[in-house]
Amino acid sequence: MKRKLVLIFITGILLSLGWPTYGLPIVLFIALIPLLNFVQSTRISSSENKNKIVFGYSYLAFLIWNISTTWWIYNSSVFGAIFAILCNSSFYAILITFYHWSLKHLSKTLSAVFFIALWISFEKFHLFWDFSWPWLNLGNAFSENIYWIQWYEYTGVFGGTLWVLALNFFFLSCYQAHEKDRSLKKLIKKCVPGLLGIALPIVLSLVIYTNTEEPEAKTEIVLLQPNIDPYKKKYALENQDFKDLMFEISEKEISNETDYLLAPETYFASGSGFDLETFQNNPFNKSLENQIRKYSKLNLLTGAQFYRVYRTKNEPSPTANKIQELFWVDFYNSAVQIAPNKKTQIYHKSKLVVGVENMPYKSFFKPLLGEFMLDLGGTVSSRAIQEERSVFSHSIHGTQTAPIICYESIYGEFVTEYAKNGAQFFSILTNDAWWGNTQGHKQLLSYARLRAIENRRFIARSANTGISAFINMKGEIVNSLEYNKKGSLKGAVGLNNKLTFYTRFGDLIAQFSLYAFLLILMYALTKIFRKK
Repeated sequence: MKRKLVLIFITGILLSLGWPTYGLPIVLFIALIPLLNFVQSTRISSSENKNKIVFGYSYLAFLIWNISTTWWIYNSSVFGAIFAILCNSSFYAILITFYHWSLKHLSKTLSAVFFIALWISFEKFHLFWDFSWPWLNLGNAFSENIYWIQWYEYTGVFGGTLWVLALNFFFLSCYQAHEKDRSLKKLIKKCVPGLLGIALPIVLSLVIYTNTEEPEAKTEIVLLQPNIDPYKKKYALENQDFKDLMFEISEKEISNETDYLLAPETYFASGSGFDLETFQNNPFNKSLENQIRKYSKLNLLTGAQFYRVYRTKNEPSPTANKIQELFWVDFYNSAVQIAPNKKTQIYHKSKLVVGVENMPYKSFFKPLLGEFMLDLGGTVSSRAIQEERSVFSHSIHGTQTAPIICYESIYGEFVTEYAKNGAQFFSILTNDAWWGNTQGHKQLLSYARLRAIENRRFIARSANTGISAFINMKGEIVNSLEYNKKGSLKGAVGLNNKLTFYTRFGDLIAQFSLYAFLLILMYALTKIFRKK
């Protein structure tokens, strides 16, 4: 019992120690060995209820990992943190239990392939179902080690997941061989291919890094970091207060050469927000146009909240919130680009935070819970989304940028749609204040570096009480404002029109993994039916 618990704790701790932004991801290449070895030994043991044993022990390992890496969610919601940590741990434990099942019906090698394909398929599934929480997808772990993973422009983060899982099984075979002959010399010899499996992708990455040239065309941007506490101050202020603060902070940085002023997510969100239908001629919108007219090329890209009212008896849209009889409202967490005498460009956030901005499986939970959200971070009305990725065009020279809003930046293939629609650089508007000075806001910034590499796009990131930063197309943070600092930051970002292999073809590794998982599963089930 004690030995089993030690093995479980080792896996949980190694997974935790490999995570950004404090971790050493090299330990991830051996992190799963204790757990996988435990599963294989349980398979051939005389224990009863083997599946329950495997699930229970593996659950503990993944619980350690989830708590250690995402405990900070509790700053926004205690219930939300408990819900996310307990559920996510169970998902990974189910994967391990499936692997245990496969060992009964398949060879060790085929079981390993089955498990790798299953894990990657689950990570892909975790990107788009209603309880989506891909924060701990293994490929994300290298976000601070960008010089190792420049080849993500071909594979995306699933290349990193495959790298980790494949080497865990290789080193597991080395360890098990060593357990039989106890020869250190043979162990070292057996590990050489695995060590090369770590080293060669890093060497390839450095070659790609060296040969990646930045574009000559650039655009000048000023980022705003207002540093407003959303728990105490933000919702006590009016939009006019935020407007005054915006130009007070940024006026020393803005000049006639400045193309964009970026402000964070939901910067203008007092009250219920702005009526979507009338915003173009809204007096506040006009006052913003007049303010930026002072500068010859300036466009304002900022976060805002919008709403659309429906006066009807029946539900007008799947996301509409019923306020009272014959009165429904859709709310939007949006990005808006404003320029003098030009039509305002608006994009609605489309990857929503579970329980905070959308009710998962609303058709099921709505009859039980009513019109409002589960309390996973605030009891608020659900948000509406848009299906396509909008790209904003500069009013003077037509430069195109992606208005990525906060949580959207952790979705790899989702973000490629902005580049495919013409975005030459990425703008990220975010509000990281909800989690306090924890790994939460640091990891979200770090994951943005992966999107820069995958798409070879510069990133301008405006954060409220987070870390505002400029990131180049190699994933390097060129300049940043530290956490809890009010201010603005000026920089020039490169404009790139080329599409990477990953941008064009997306998560091919995940697609092939799904096919491999289904084929092996069918083969295993066929064997079972034949025996019966």
